[in-house]
Order: sequence, then structure tokens, then C-alpha cells
Amino acid sequence: MKIKKWHIMKVMLFHGWGGSDYPHWQSYIASEIAKGYGCVNFVRFLDADTPVFDSWIKKAVEELEDFQPDVVICHSLANTLWFHLCNKALIKREIESLFLVAPPSMQCNIEELKTFFPVEIPKKLYAKYVKMIVSDNDPYISMQEVKELEKSLHVNTKILHNAGHINTESGFGEWKELLEEIRKCQNL
Repeated sequence: MKIKKWHIMKVMLFHGWGGSDYPHWQSYIASEIAKGYGCVNFVRFLDADTPVFDSWIKKAVEELEDFQPDVVICHSLANTLWFHLCNKALIKREIESLFLVAPPSMQCNIEELKTFFPVEIPKKLYAKYVKMIVSDNDPYISMQEVKELEKSLHVNTKILHNAGHINTESGFGEWKELLEEIRKCQNL
């Protein structure tokens, strides 16, 4: 099997609540980029199971400033984190591409995540290209909220059918389609 090489492009992944350990699709994406000698930073928040807003913001800012990514991929709670970073103008430079995968409701009321919510929809996402990928049966956001988010953010949206929260539990381990989309970012 031939491994596709990556051009010089830095890809950063932010996981959601509980992390995205193998066999989650984020682990797959990170490992495939690394196998092709790509430059990848799969940020690990140490308090993934009990997220603390201030520590996540601090870690994200440090990693963004240090790594200077071209592409950022957020899953679940990491979308909310990205929105806060944008709203607080903590992102210092515009990135090439941003993937917002399975964002939760802007008004999520899960007790363990209360310090992250509510969050305002950012006016600027600090990315030249943005794609939001959602599922039509995600338990953490309604399709009505997805439509409102899409309209407010002015982003391209891909809706997956019966994909749950787009995680390991809903069958998203190897996600070759997303890997190819990320690879196409090299040519933007």
C-alpha cells in the first residue's frame, strides 16, 4: 500500500468532551497525516472528561500561537471553544481552512459543560474557507439550530444522514472522505 505524502501544511485538531482517542475519526485523521510525513498537532486537553473553560482556552491559545496551523478541525465541544476564541479575538491570524464537525447547540445545558455555554455566534471565524459537517440526527443539536447556525456563519454545510454525533459510537473511525477533503486544502 502506497502512503500519500502531504505537502507542507500544518493541521491542528481539537477534540470535544471526553477526547477523541482511537478508534475515533480524529485519531485516524491525525495518524494518516503523520504517516504521510504531514505536520499535525492533535491537541489533548488533560481535563477532557471534566472540561474547564479557562484551561481549554489557555491551552488552545498556546497551541495556536506555537504551531501556527493552516487547517483546524474541531469536533463537538471544540466548535464551542473555537467560537469563544473568535468572540474574544484570541486568534492572531487567519487560517486557510476550518472544519466544524458536529457542533453542539449554542445553548447546551449539560451540567459538566456549563462553563462553555451559552456562546454567541461569532461574527468572524478567522478562516478563509469554512465547512460545517453535521448529522440530521445529532442528539446535541437540532436541524433547526443547524440551519440558524449555517445562516449566521455563512458557511458551506454538509449534512450526513443518521450519523449521530459523528463519533466512534456512530461508526466514525476511518473517515477517508474527510481525509481527502483535508488533503484538498493543500491546493487552496
